[in-house]
Amino acid sequence: MADTLIVNGIVVTIDGQRRVIEDGAVAIEKDRIVAVGSTAEVTTRHSAPKVIDARGKAVMPGLVDGHAHAGHGLIKTMGGGNGALWYQACETVYTVASTEAFWHAEAKLAALERLKFGVTTGVSLLGGGDTIMRTDEPAYGAAHCAGVVEVGTRSVVAVGSTRPPHPRRYARWQGGSSQDRMVTFADQLATCRTLIDDWHDTHGGRIRIALITPTLRDEHVAELGAEMLGEAKAQAVAMRTLSRDRGLVFTQDGHTTGSVKFAHALGLLGPDALLSHATGLTGEEVAICAETDTRIVHNPSAVAAILARCPVTELMEAGVTVCIGSDATAPDRSGDLFRHMQQCMHYHRTFHRDPSWLPPGKTLEMVTIDAARALGLDAEIGSLEVGKKADVVLVDLRRPHLYPFNMPVFRLVYFANGNDVHTVIVDGEVVLEDRKPTRVDEGAVLDEAQRETELMLERTGFRSMLDTPDGFWGTVRAGPEFRD
Repeated sequence: MADTLIVNGIVVTIDGQRRVIEDGAVAIEKDRIVAVGSTAEVTTRHSAPKVIDARGKAVMPGLVDGHAHAGHGLIKTMGGGNGALWYQACETVYTVASTEAFWHAEAKLAALERLKFGVTTGVSLLGGGDTIMRTDEPAYGAAHCAGVVEVGTRSVVAVGSTRPPHPRRYARWQGGSSQDRMVTFADQLATCRTLIDDWHDTHGGRIRIALITPTLRDEHVAELGAEMLGEAKAQAVAMRTLSRDRGLVFTQDGHTTGSVKFAHALGLLGPDALLSHATGLTGEEVAICAETDTRIVHNPSAVAAILARCPVTELMEAGVTVCIGSDATAPDRSGDLFRHMQQCMHYHRTFHRDPSWLPPGKTLEMVTIDAARALGLDAEIGSLEVGKKADVVLVDLRRPHLYPFNMPVFRLVYFANGNDVHTVIVDGEVVLEDRKPTRVDEGAVLDEAQRETELMLERTGFRSMLDTPDGFWGTVRAGPEFRD
């Protein structure tokens, strides 16, 4: 006997044959899928105490977000589009003005956002930009992991070092006052080791740890100088060695022209490496990614994608695994992967001036099986197949923007949005039912997020960053302060 049966749905398997079963069913026992097929076939062989009638719904694998940032959920649009103010907020909050309670509240808010959008697995960098990591001590990463566990989604939490110079000032807040601490690379490495030991592959594999080092680009050669550049290289190699020793995903944020070649020279690339953004890559760098089987996460809605293009179609044609990341939540985008799929298709079709690029099925693969492969998890998640983890999403197709009731896969990719998600199952557990989370009180999560944001604003004095800026209304282009 199974534990849960999903019946009468349109099952979009993303299996090897890419089967779409019009009157389909999925049987789940404990945390695994034990049958996928027609409703008649599956119910003949399986019964279960819990039966979910998926009539009028698409049944699909949980979505996988290849790149996002922990912490951003409580900062979102601060600065009103001024990039300099936004990064100031990130750097200050994440190093000297955040508490364990801040990271716990933000983790729950972000995980709840993902859950309600059907994102069952996501990468979350413990900080912002490619060098602002809250890794001065393990308590902050632990608070994040605990928050995700409460909501019930999966998280690949990327922790690592900041760019030299070191030591770097951090601050711990207690009782309304702060105590500064100067943090070395060795301290950050020790924090990473502790988080790996305490959290990696725990809670049924729902929490995994990845390692990250700052991306080295051409501008850093001059900015850092020979001595600090040498330190940065040595630190990147040390963190990469740890990732390989412990069998962890290694990731870097903000790759752009020349940086992939730089990373390759340092020996950082490989099938367990996930490079984010990857804009403006040269033909040589595309070849390097293919030769090393390095994986790429494309963030089509990010500011970086406005400044330069990630050559997604060229990478794919070269045999590189490319997935989609939301780069959420900030400063102008959510964790809704349906939105980012649509943005991805439009972005590259516009570049090629040809609507035949990136068919919807391929784009759906980029947030399911391809994203799972990019994280080394394709044997466990990313498709609805017997033996895999029971991460399943039901999307309500009985909505005006998704009718008439035909061509369901086209509708999922072209017209659906995260608010159409009705039910989410992770590890065989129903964690969202009829659009309501089952593990946490949604109102309490929102209230906690609001409370911690207000406290953060008091600590930083950044409340003015919430003001509507000049140039918001009545002009076709914001002022120069928004274009840096």
